[in-house]
This record gives sequence, structure tokens and C-alpha cells, in this order.
Amino acid sequence: MITPQSESKSVHPLARFVTPEAISLLLKIKIEHIKEIRLWPKVILVVAQGLTRFVSYADLPPIVEAEPPKKQDFILWRKRWRKHETKQAPDFWQEFYRRKFQNANSVVELHKWGVLVRAMKNAFCQTTLSFLRNQYLQARRFIQSLITDGYPTATETTAACRNS
Repeated sequence: MITPQSESKSVHPLARFVTPEAISLLLKIKIEHIKEIRLWPKVILVVAQGLTRFVSYADLPPIVEAEPPKKQDFILWRKRWRKHETKQAPDFWQEFYRRKFQNANSVVELHKWGVLVRAMKNAFCQTTLSFLRNQYLQARRFIQSLITDGYPTATETTAACRNS
């Protein structure tokens, strides 16, 4: 689904954060409707059902699966956010991280997302940070209750299936 542009000589530094999930939230479309994501040197071309749109790399949130954000990444994001009224991360980032917290398969995975959001704290207003903290704590309590009550986590279930 994500394809680098063949003529592209360079890779954008924020390209490592491009995910179909983030793009679907940004464009308010279903992931299934995305047909192609092309990484161009300065922008992302998204081709979806009934939609073709250019997206800025700086509109997409960082993810734990990629190398952590660097100072240069923050400079690129801040430059983009200056165009926003709030001068902060786009609103959909809150929903993106809320979903990541809810979908974490283990306390370890949840912790990684929490560390990432904490590193991004200057990108959010206090209301958003409080909301995300509460979502994190809820997700952690839920995962811990599954473990405490003897229910296997998704990771444990997957491992058990592989071993049988």
C-alpha cells in the first residue's frame, strides 16, 4: 500500500512515520478505502476511493515502530504547526494516540506509546495531555486486569497458538 516514488532520490526525514492508519484519520476515510500511498520527496500522494490528495509529512504523528523523533523532526513539525491557529499538533493526533493506547496488546507496548507521547508533550495543550494521560491509565488498568484475572493478553494468545 505504501510505495516510494521511483524517481525520488531522497527520502523525507518524516517518511518513517507514514502509516495508513494515520492517513485515514487525517483524511477522515476508512483504511480500506485507501488504494495507494506514494512517498514523494516533499509530499505524500494518497489515492483512495473517490479521493486523491497530497498530504504533508509534517501532518503525521510519530510511531513507536520507527526511530524516535529527533530535534530536526520537531523543527519540521513546528514549521507546519505555525499555520494552525493553536500552533500545536493537529487534533487527530489525540485520537491516533488514544487508539494506540486502547489497542496495545501488553503493558510493555502501552508503555512504549506512553513514552512517545510524553516526549511529544510540548506538541499538545494541557487538555489534550490530560485526556491522553487518562486514556493511558484506563488502558493500563484494563490490561493489568486481564493479566490479574487470568485472561491471556493478545500477545500471549498469539504465542500459544504458534506453539500448538
